[in-house]
This record gives sequence, C-alpha cells and structure tokens, in this order.
Amino acid sequence: MRGSEPSRSAMSAAVARGIHRLWDDPPWILDDPFALPLVGEEWQAFAEQSTALSRPPHQARSGVLVRTRYAEDVLAADAYAQYVILGAGLDSFAWRHPEFLANGRVLEVDHPATQTWKRERARTLALPDSARHVFAPADLARDALASCLTAAGFDWTAPALLSCVGTTMYLDAGTIAALLRTVARCAPGSAIVLSYNPRVELLDEIQRAFLERVSRLVAGMGEPLRSAFTPDEIVRLAHDAGLRAAAAPTHDELEERYLTTRRDGMRLLMIERLLWLRV
Repeated sequence: MRGSEPSRSAMSAAVARGIHRLWDDPPWILDDPFALPLVGEEWQAFAEQSTALSRPPHQARSGVLVRTRYAEDVLAADAYAQYVILGAGLDSFAWRHPEFLANGRVLEVDHPATQTWKRERARTLALPDSARHVFAPADLARDALASCLTAAGFDWTAPALLSCVGTTMYLDAGTIAALLRTVARCAPGSAIVLSYNPRVELLDEIQRAFLERVSRLVAGMGEPLRSAFTPDEIVRLAHDAGLRAAAAPTHDELEERYLTTRRDGMRLLMIERLLWLRV
C-alpha cells in the first residue's frame, strides 16, 4: 500500500467477485452485487487487469471466488456467534447476509486507510449500518491482533470463525505465527480458514506463470508478496501456535466442489491453498 491510499489488491479482489455475476453463467460460485459499486468507476480498469492475467478456460477470478466461498461455507456449517474477517478489504458479507446479524456479529479487520475509504464508499451507497457489523482498524503487519479484537468488542468466550483468505502472502512468517497464536486464544469451538501461497516448486507450469504475473502486479501496487510455505511448514506453524488442522482441500477437490456443474466451462486457476484450523 502507498501511504494513506486504500489497498489496490483489495479493490482487484472485489472486482473479481463482482464481474463473476456479469460475465459468467449461473450458478455463481459467489454472488456479490455490492463489489463493483464499492469499487466505483475504476472497476473496469481493474477488470481489464484481471483479464490479462489468465486465459480461458482458466480465469484469475476463480481463485478469489473459491477462497471466499469456502470460508463462508465453513461459517454456514456450524453455529458461530462471531465472524471475523482478517484483511477484509471490500468484503461485503455483512450486507450480503444480513440474516447472520440477527444473532451474530461480523468484525472486519483491515488497514485503517482501506477501512476509512470503504466506510466512506458504504455511506455514499447508503448501505445499512448495524451495531453488529463492526469495523476494527489494524495494520496486521504491525499491530497486535488481540488488542484490536478486544477494542472492537470481540467476545473471547464465544466461538468465532476467523477468515484470513488472500492475506497471509502479504505478511512474513513471524507475523503469521503471531496471528495464529492469537487465534488459539479464542474460545473452544473457534476456527480459522486461511489461504497461503505454496512454494513455487509446488506449482504447475500454468500456476507458476500466473504467480509471476500476479507478483509483478501487486508489487507495482506497493503490496509485495512476502511469504510462501510447503503444506508441512504451514501446518507445523499452526500446530506450534496451538491449532489443529481440520481440512486442507486440494486444488482438484475445490474445482470439483465449486466448478464441475458450470455450463461455461470455467476452470479453477488458484495459486493459494486453503487450510481450515480448529482451536
């Protein structure tokens, strides 16, 4: 990120979610009608960037859609009182699923510059406010997550699901370890869904070429990639923090789960790997 500007990669991810319902056939992997309005007039430029990153039938937007949908599926499968979105960017869960706010709370944690910009966009669009939808400003690379959550009214005694997708690759290993130790302090029954970048030698040729293009793009945005792991390394990091792995879906499993019924033939293009960890 540059100075007080909002995250450009967050805008790019929002556009990936938004153009899905415009350009692709239903059923949609994730239906996000708020994404493009939140980004504003710039969305078309981001869409052109995203399109240039990949070639059909593989689509750059597919990985963004799948990682978000997977986290929300984990949330829907259990009775969590709190949903904490780390590196929330322009995530619109609270507006897409107002029914969750009837009994639960959504806490969005992100850089103050991005959150300030997003909240102004939400006011401009007259999106509804709720006392159960809380914005918690924090620079995850520098600020203590536990203090941030406490200040936002997080209930450490109630089960929570934390989502940290599309975020860890911008943090170094020490910061990720500290984040996981904080998650381990949450109430029994809590969990986190995170995505991480695997080491380049674990990628196939299409993924390596995609990673190279993405790396140049986000570095140019002032948001360079900072970490990558083998599956054993990230699981060991989580275990050392006090967490246990619940699931680690493979690329093929995710494609079968979310893309096999598609009529448009879209194939999954996803560098990141997903990991579901329990307290």
